[in-house]
Amino acid sequence: MSGCCGHDAKFDGLSDDYKRRLWIVIALNATMFAVEMTAGHYAKSQALQADALDFLGDALTYGISLAVIGASVRARTNAALAKGVSLLLMGLWVFGSTVYRVFYVGVPEAEIMGIVGFFALLTNLASVLLLVRYKDGDANVRSVWLCSRNDAIGNVAVMFAALGVWGTATGWPDLIVASIIAGLFLSSSFQIVRQALAERREVAMHKHAAS
Repeated sequence: MSGCCGHDAKFDGLSDDYKRRLWIVIALNATMFAVEMTAGHYAKSQALQADALDFLGDALTYGISLAVIGASVRARTNAALAKGVSLLLMGLWVFGSTVYRVFYVGVPEAEIMGIVGFFALLTNLASVLLLVRYKDGDANVRSVWLCSRNDAIGNVAVMFAALGVWGTATGWPDLIVASIIAGLFLSSSFQIVRQALAERREVAMHKHAAS
């Protein structure tokens, strides 16, 4: 995963093309949240529901990103920090609910997991392709890329979980994948918050040097 913290000039989202792509990705993520959460509930799959929550978080994240494009560095880093904290909370929720499911053992519907996971993967690959040219930007733009990447990884994991559930006739593969998705939330949260704070410190240092 390439970083962008060492670049002197970071893309801040001020591009009509980027905004159009972001609107498309928002629509894709909102649609898949509804589809995957419904399917996850019906299939009793914690991994599907965790991935659906990722879709919801992404749709909200992208909306915030659009709102602060062109705003001050402080406003953009505040938005990135808010998104980092929200990812942290979602990761903790997914991890906690997965631990709960360990004591409430039920075998998910592997067929539903596989089919829905496949369509979710196609959706996320489309999002990744739309946003890949803008992956190295400021903390606000970077958070959008990380969320899209997480979804694609999560969907591949869900499909492996479906195969595992089908092959073992147990719910453990589903729970393991849900834990992995929770880990992605926490990792991305750390990266986003770290970059946002670094950008804020950099601006403060420049102001201090200029005064």
